[in-house]
Amino acid sequence: MPYPSPVAAALSGASLGQLQYWRAGGDSALLAPELPRAGGRVLYSFRDVIALRTFVFLRESVSLQRLRKAVYTLRELGNTAHLSQYRLVTEGSSIVLLPPDGDVAIDLVEQPGAGRLAGTLGEVFAPFTNQRGDQVVDLLRPRRHLAVDPETLGGYPIVSGTRVAFDSVASLVRDGVGPAEIKGFYPSVSAAGARDATDFADEVDRYRSGDLGVA
Repeated sequence: MPYPSPVAAALSGASLGQLQYWRAGGDSALLAPELPRAGGRVLYSFRDVIALRTFVFLRESVSLQRLRKAVYTLRELGNTAHLSQYRLVTEGSSIVLLPPDGDVAIDLVEQPGAGRLAGTLGEVFAPFTNQRGDQVVDLLRPRRHLAVDPETLGGYPIVSGTRVAFDSVASLVRDGVGPAEIKGFYPSVSAAGARDATDFADEVDRYRSGDLGVA
């Protein structure tokens, strides 16, 4: 199930302005969504969200110029798979690629292509604070009773233990159905799950408002 831009923004910590800026430039875009547009809407995949979240995480420590250089170097070195397949981390003022089979990382910015020992890695999936000072949600558990599982609905946020999308529940609550009454529509969804679904929908709406930065 694809992610509309506001949901991708809420899960990655990127603003809508950043998403638009990062996908601009055609073949030279920092990250163009791998899914085709649908009805004029930009749609992101789960892999896109992981890559976007990595960019937001790295932007805590390095400039956008260095991030672009790292992605350019990665491609120049022949790494053409989806960006979500690579583990990019900061080392000092540089960005390095950590291979899956060892501790020797590849410098992508200061000495492109050179090997260096990797230090402590940040966990991109865990909650962190982005460059704007916003708390970015846990990717796989954006709320206590919500889950993101790539094997269920393609990773679209669901109420934990169900196959019910968060926004399907939130729309009912916003239409006046009480959280405790959601079971009449979705028997597997608890009142706590309904409240968390609505709370996360509110966060998505804050990203949708578009009043966040572009940097």
